[in-house]
Formats: sequence, structure tokens, C-alpha cells
Amino acid sequence: MTKMDIKDINNAFELILTSLSDKEKSVIEKRVGMYWEKQTLQNIWDSFSPSITRERVRQIEFSWIKKIWRVIKWTELFSIQEEARKIVNLNGWIILKDRLINHIIKNLKLPENVNSNILEVLIQSDFDLIKSKPKLWTKTYFFTPNINKKSINDIHKEALKILKKRKDVMDKTSLYELIKINLEPNYKWLSNVFIDSVLSIFEDIVTWEENLIGLTKWRILNPKTLKDKAIYVLKKEKIPMHFVDITNKIWDTFNETVKVNTVHNELIRNDDFVLVWRGIYALKSWWIYKPWTVIDVIVDIMKKNKSPLSTEEIISKVLKVRKVKPTTIYMNLQNKDLIKRVWRNYYTLK
Repeated sequence: MTKMDIKDINNAFELILTSLSDKEKSVIEKRVGMYWEKQTLQNIWDSFSPSITRERVRQIEFSWIKKIWRVIKWTELFSIQEEARKIVNLNGWIILKDRLINHIIKNLKLPENVNSNILEVLIQSDFDLIKSKPKLWTKTYFFTPNINKKSINDIHKEALKILKKRKDVMDKTSLYELIKINLEPNYKWLSNVFIDSVLSIFEDIVTWEENLIGLTKWRILNPKTLKDKAIYVLKKEKIPMHFVDITNKIWDTFNETVKVNTVHNELIRNDDFVLVWRGIYALKSWWIYKPWTVIDVIVDIMKKNKSPLSTEEIISKVLKVRKVKPTTIYMNLQNKDLIKRVWRNYYTLK
């Protein structure tokens, strides 16, 4: 295919319009926004005198779109249909409308400001591709006639059931494998590509950081508070992190400047986090990590000091990694199994 610019596409499309009646031509020009912004069915309905019903506008639009299929075959616009078919097949025979159009623009190296409504009409006119009907909580998508429509709803229901039971984001591959196992009796042919394309059309499920997936309503997928952002970072990294590293990741991920001390205080005061080592935090939900207690902190400090430390020195060092009352630290110093007082107000390991 010879690379087309916007003028080539518009001229070829205008040539196709000449094969239509005046009413059909007018409706389609307004629906794709040939010479002005794209108009709604309501606006088009009101512009006719006498006016025509919204359903009649929809019928004209649909019948014309299918009418031009043979005309397009003899124009350079046919390559757009061929590319669309290829992309839909590679994505498991189903794909979001916007994703399909973006792929076409990229693959055929079309201008980024090309009229996407024209591209949509060209795709819709192909008898080998079907455009979805408007449905609540579902995005517009294209699919091939061989698609099992029941499988779309079954995959969506199974994904919701698994995610609601888990109550947390999942690795996409893990979720898809579970869906295939649970639906295997009825759909042995399911693939990860098909499941991924199906779930992308539903607004109540959202992909997170490309590899993770969860429910749109979950706060972790749209973190607002500093606590939520810290949880977001830890779940993304999947390992315990020092509070300074968590702060830096919040800067990078959310383009938000926050103070290290502010993040550290948030980690200390929320039960969602546990201190697992000196300044290093994990999520409490990662039950394999045990919280580092005050006595653990004291023992670690004393191991790194060859000589006994005063009560004031110990309190100062503990407060750098744990926000606790000085009296709590003093009470832990009375642990005679681990701590020995060697002089007045001086302590060391037993």
C-alpha cells in the first residue's frame, strides 16, 4: 500500500459518497464529521425538514455503510479494511474499537490526526467484521462472525467471581489460567489473547501496570491518599522496601513530590504495613513477613555497637526507625532474657 495522507483518505471517501442519495450522503457526512464536528443522531434528526426519527437515521447510516462494501474494494481505502481484519484476528477475533483504530493508524503509518470516524465507517462496512451494539458498562468493540457471544459473558462473569473472591489485584496470566481451567468443560479453545481482549471491553474490569488486573472500583487501582500510593508501590514491586525507596517510587510513579518523613510516618501509623527490618516495610497482607518489634530494633542496635549504650542513646536510635513512646523503649530494656544493665542507665546484650 502506498502511504496515504489525510487528503488522500478524504478524497477517496468523498468519491464513495457520490454513489449515495442526497439524504444518505448528508447523514453520513454529519455522522463522520466530514466538514464539521461529528453530530449525534438527535442533532441529525432535528436538522431534517420534515424531521425524521432517530431510528430512521440509524437505519440510513447502517444500510449505507454496508452498501459501500463493493465500492471500497476498488479504492485504496480497501487496504484499511484488510489491515483491520488482520488486527482483529491477531487479537483473538475481538478488539476494542479505539484499540483497533490506533493499531491501523500505527501499522499503516497514517497521520495521527486522521478522521477516525471515517476509519470506523470503513471497518464497519466490512461484512467480515461486526460492530457491537451500545450496552451499559461495555465499550464499543469489533468482532468476527465466528465469535461465540455466550463465551464473552461467561468469561466476564468468571473473572468477576475470581477477583471478588480474591479481593485483590491479580497477575493477568494467573487470572487467565484460572478462567481457562474453570470454563474448560464448555470452552476448550480459550486462549490468553482472547480472554484479554474480552475483558478489555468491560468497564468494571481494568488493567493495572500492564501485567495486573482488578476491579475498577478498587481504590488501589486509583490511589488518592499517600497510604494508597504506598500500597500501590509495594504491590507493584512485590518486595519489602526501605521507606526512602518507597518515597522515590511515589515520586516517579505519580509525579508527586512528598517528604521522606511524611511517607515514613504514614508507614508507621497504618496497620496495613509492617516493619520487617531496619527501615524496611512490607504489606501486612504478605503474611510471610513478621513485624520487627521494638525489642528486635534494640537488639539490632546493640549488635552494631561494641560498647554499652545509655538509655538516651538507645531511645534516640530506636526512634529513627520506629515511632513509639520513649517509655515503651525503656520497658523493653527491662527484658532480662536479652538485655543486661552494666551501669546506671547503660545497657548491652546479655
